[in-house]
Amino acid sequence: MDPVARAALSSWSWRPEVIIPLLILGALFLVGWRQLRARGGRVSGWRTLGASWRPVSYIAGLLVIAVALLSPLDVLVQQLFFMHMIQHLLLIMIAPALLLLPNPLPFLLWGLPGPLRLGVGGVLNRVIHKRSPIGRVLRLITTPVAVWFLFVGTIIGWHDPALYNAALRSDWVHDLEHVTMFVAGMLYWWLVSGAGPRLHKNLSRVAKIAFILAVIPPNMALGIVLAFSQQPIYAFYSDMPRLWGISALDDQRISGVIMWIPGNMMHFMTALALIFMILSGEGRKSATKEATWAEGDALAAPGIAGGGR
Repeated sequence: MDPVARAALSSWSWRPEVIIPLLILGALFLVGWRQLRARGGRVSGWRTLGASWRPVSYIAGLLVIAVALLSPLDVLVQQLFFMHMIQHLLLIMIAPALLLLPNPLPFLLWGLPGPLRLGVGGVLNRVIHKRSPIGRVLRLITTPVAVWFLFVGTIIGWHDPALYNAALRSDWVHDLEHVTMFVAGMLYWWLVSGAGPRLHKNLSRVAKIAFILAVIPPNMALGIVLAFSQQPIYAFYSDMPRLWGISALDDQRISGVIMWIPGNMMHFMTALALIFMILSGEGRKSATKEATWAEGDALAAPGIAGGGR
């Protein structure tokens, strides 16, 4: 095996600024889920707050972040463009979806000690309240149109050659790229999943399908440009030692195909899942307690966050 490839594949990053938040969030979720599950008694069903799939999904999301930022993948992105593309998909599409599908805020609040839960719930309630300055700004920048522009603009913007090369040459720019992409992915999946706190009325399933499908054309266009370009676009990779006999141009083409096909597959699958839920009558079922908690400011209200004192 190529010595550079061997060194990269054996490299793990132990970054406390990544590891510590992941451990704290995982512990809070598990503690909160156990408390809510215990309070729910023997109530069962996949929609209940105590459903077993929720911690599995959330912890899987945290593990995906760990793989993206701490595993040898984070080293290989300096050598191979398609590895960088995979890393981006993990941070934009996979991790946010797994983290938000369980509706994590109730569990994270209930993972806190009682007095702290009340304090955090009260602060959060005041911050996101529609009459607060921050709440008004948040409602303005989290409309579907605004989130679409933020999501698409972040992905396409960071693939500008100057910004992309800068991210590969500077650690802090690279970290900024990851943070902004992850935030854009969280905003996108927040609207699609309907997780709390909801600052706007939850989108109908038809509206969610339209929102998802609207993201596909620009994402596909970028993938096609990368896949069919006749020359390398990013100078950084042209200057790097090539691993496994993959030329810089072929590496770029593989990256374009990854963005074009797997990158859009999750959008299509989510839209199909929503269509199936509409056809199966899932939307006509009665609202769950979770849905009530997620509406408006209610999820962060002190009375709810500190319930069962």
